[in-house]
Amino acid sequence: MRPNPRLPLTLLAALFVAAGGVASAHPVTVENCGRALRFEAPPERAVAHDINMAEIMFALELQPRIVGLTGITGWYKTTPEFDAARGDIPELAARNPSLENILSADPDFLFAGWYYGMQPGGEVTPDTLAPFGVPVYVLSESCVHLDQGRPDVSMDTLYGDVRAIATIFGVEDRAEVLIAEWEARVEAARRETTSPLRVFLYDSGDEQPFTAGRFAMPTALIEAAGGRNVIDDVAMSWGRVGWETVGERDPEFIIVLDYGEDGGAGLIAFLEAHPVMSTVAAVRNGRFLPLKYSEITPGPANIGAIEKLAAALAAHGG
Repeated sequence: MRPNPRLPLTLLAALFVAAGGVASAHPVTVENCGRALRFEAPPERAVAHDINMAEIMFALELQPRIVGLTGITGWYKTTPEFDAARGDIPELAARNPSLENILSADPDFLFAGWYYGMQPGGEVTPDTLAPFGVPVYVLSESCVHLDQGRPDVSMDTLYGDVRAIATIFGVEDRAEVLIAEWEARVEAARRETTSPLRVFLYDSGDEQPFTAGRFAMPTALIEAAGGRNVIDDVAMSWGRVGWETVGERDPEFIIVLDYGEDGGAGLIAFLEAHPVMSTVAAVRNGRFLPLKYSEITPGPANIGAIEKLAAALAAHGG
């Protein structure tokens, strides 16, 4: 649309948005992992890693600005809803991308995280992409891997990322509509529970369980649903603890990760046969909730996960 110089700027902006454009307030600066990221204009060729970060961008309706995804089909079975939202956006790497994978799309932005497509000191990092003019927004939950002074995880960890991505792309209004809806749903879910049950998340692991500590998103989800993560005092994001530690804290409810193979049945069977875990209240009473990876990593699916967990806790006396 060609601007008419006689129209007021506010009207021009409104017409531009109505025509499918973005009314941008650029340049903008956002804080990310203690860094200030400045954008002179909204990115036009973005790449997103992992299903949860892709879904954040899809929720903000940014598909026209995404030229590639990484880390989706190598690990997960996608849903029809995800596939419909993705459309014809190509996958550049099925699992963790190489620098070549990323640069092959000629991007001007990457949304990834530490241990979400990037490894400290690895081939793909903000420092390795900087010489190619590709700024990286790092998933806030993952910042703790390089900075133990980060605040505890909360729902604001998710909301802050959504607002930052929206600011970078000049779609702040979309973020505020989404977050207002999510906050209302979380508040309604929280009202279902009356007393906090002790909750443990079991991702994987035989010798030691891989689980979520103080800085991982499930701690915020459990709290939002009215429960308490029994590992919430362990100063880690995702990591391993001892079975004895979990057993001593006697979880009353267990979230198991459903990676799409058996609905979490294998993990439940393992816990039922485990000499320590078979004695805890959750296992003795059969209190399990399978959740998918996208539901327990920061992203829009967190809201539905909170609703499921709150309903499950309430049904079991929470």
